[in-house]
Amino acid sequence: MTDDELDRLIDAQAALLGFSIRPDWREAIRANLRVTLRFGAMVDTFELPDEAEPAPVFAA
Repeated sequence: MTDDELDRLIDAQAALLGFSIRPDWREAIRANLRVTLRFGAMVDTFELPDEAEPAPVFAA
């Protein structure tokens, strides 16, 4: 995503959540979104077999 696209996403989400974004935070937010979107794309490419079921409880 371009900086403009990320800025539009940041602005839209901030408006939905009622947040105000300080200008000096914007670059850090963009950087975090880039990482999150990259990881999301990696997860999206992982194929699960049809018989896979979600775990009802996660424990560490």
